[in-house]
Amino acid sequence: MNPLFDPAEMEAIRLSLKVAGLAVVVCLPPGVFFAWVLSRLSFPGKTLVDAVVHLPLVLPPVVMGYMLLLLLGRQGLLGGWLDRALGIHVAFTWKGAVVAAVVMALPLMIRAVRQSFDEIDRGLEAAAGTLGAGPWRIFATITLPLAAPGLLTGSLLAFARSLGEFGATITFVSNIPGETRTIPLAIYNLTQVRGGEGPALKLCLVAVAISIASLLLSETLSRRAAKIIRG
Repeated sequence: MNPLFDPAEMEAIRLSLKVAGLAVVVCLPPGVFFAWVLSRLSFPGKTLVDAVVHLPLVLPPVVMGYMLLLLLGRQGLLGGWLDRALGIHVAFTWKGAVVAAVVMALPLMIRAVRQSFDEIDRGLEAAAGTLGAGPWRIFATITLPLAAPGLLTGSLLAFARSLGEFGATITFVSNIPGETRTIPLAIYNLTQVRGGEGPALKLCLVAVAISIASLLLSETLSRRAAKIIRG
């Protein structure tokens, strides 16, 4: 009995899940930071910061991939130094695929978390402050738990976006089998060869199934978190 997926297809699925999972982990700290800054602080240039943070949502992904190549390629502004000083190579590796996914998914996480921060009752934080809690304790014990629905939604949206990333990935890390060929890149490759329509369709269905499961899980967890917060 033939297996449902051949080794190359399984490798693409595993790599996609690995890249998307790591992208969410990397997105969380800057996502929470920028969401809090944009939600709570007023400062000159805030509109510009907001625009730059959300730039990947409006720019063609290929443009973002080329910008990453200019920055992190072996001859890039930062990539050249990483190569010479630390021996770290990002472009054309799976680590670069994670970077591309992070860049494209981060705005979605920031928007979701920021919305949760905006909806938090500031009176609760002020009350904790009057009781002697410091800013970090207020953030860790009140603000962040109350923003849990946004964190869950943002994380799963970032996962789904990372799973489907194509343009920035193929521009920055190419389409290398076993190294950077994620599901979208594998589908693209299969559509270029004779007889690849069937395997491409299988991978399309896998991507759709994972994305739908992520969105359903996001909605379910967000509702449960909201119910727990409301008591």
